[in-house]
Amino acid sequence: MVRSEQPFALYEKIKRSVISQIESGTLTPDDRVPSETQLAKTFNASRMTANRALKELTEEGRIVRVQGVGTFVARPGPDTAHIEITNIADQIAEQGGIHSSQILLLAPEPSTREVAWNLDLEVGQTLFHSIIVHKDKGVPIQYSERFINPAVAPEYVNQDFQKQTPCDYLLSIAPIQRAEHTIKAVKASEKIRKYLDIEFDEPCLTLIRRTWSFDQVATFSIFTSPGSRYHLSGEYMGR
Repeated sequence: MVRSEQPFALYEKIKRSVISQIESGTLTPDDRVPSETQLAKTFNASRMTANRALKELTEEGRIVRVQGVGTFVARPGPDTAHIEITNIADQIAEQGGIHSSQILLLAPEPSTREVAWNLDLEVGQTLFHSIIVHKDKGVPIQYSERFINPAVAPEYVNQDFQKQTPCDYLLSIAPIQRAEHTIKAVKASEKIRKYLDIEFDEPCLTLIRRTWSFDQVATFSIFTSPGSRYHLSGEYMGR
């Protein structure tokens, strides 16, 4: 799920810079965002690299590009998607199902460039990584990959996630101040298709989410589900 480091490093840096200006209020809705040419010059990058950064920011709904006019910070709109952060075991139970899980990975590891950026850590800094397949009556419905900031959940890798889900545990020790997410329709990788027990052409939904607790990034998570077995809906409001 995690992309290779080098090809995306510079374009991710451009994205982070624009996002930082939006989140800090330096750039507000309808403000003009620097052009491809300006960004390429500022970051000593090619226009293609700058274009890719702006393209992803557009797809994520952070900016709006108007042909022949310019690029602007997007206004928050009524169609903004909201996702309720809930325990998947509870969701399954509410539908009359029976939750179980298969733990594929639960360990500390050094952070890659992309994950470090998403968790606001230094490259190579230790984080916690878990991969769990959630099932309903034995049928896989979600491939759940989480990267955890150890400062927020220092005992994460010592938990028994057969008895409780990571979501349940994290919500109990680190109330969420803020969350952001992106939802994409994807074709899952061969590895994920194997664990979800789906065919090559089965459409999937991937939810990419970051959460904040105690004034720092707490988690970076990637959840992939077969479109025919699971849906995403709801709303989140900080506690």
